[in-house]
Amino acid sequence: MYKELIAKAIEAREKAYVPYSNFLVGAAVKTKEGKIFTGCNIESASFTPTICAERTALSKAISEGHKEIEAIAVVGSFEEYTFPCGVCRQFIVEFGKDIKIIVAKNTDEYKIYQISDLLPHSFGPEDIDNV
Repeated sequence: MYKELIAKAIEAREKAYVPYSNFLVGAAVKTKEGKIFTGCNIESASFTPTICAERTALSKAISEGHKEIEAIAVVGSFEEYTFPCGVCRQFIVEFGKDIKIIVAKNTDEYKIYQISDLLPHSFGPEDIDNV
């Protein structure tokens, strides 16, 4: 399962729009229903509206009605592991603290974490209920 998800992230990476950083990132989200949604990073000249690959893929899944996320593969550099940024980590945890995050250089070199490992003591929907 992980190799297929990583391969989809690598494909999505090639579609990135990165005229400023030239740092391509692709992501693939697998829902608990088994559907896969991909995304790439998309930069803007003013930088603030730039969106990361992880949020692009998640937004596609969510907009199609899939909110139960099982795993997300992230591929940036083929030399080093690329982890989700802080904004993406917060966005991901909104949909579950048990989501698996696969950071990969390629389909054979990858590491697996849970989002709760990458964003410990996070603020999520359960915290709103306690207000």
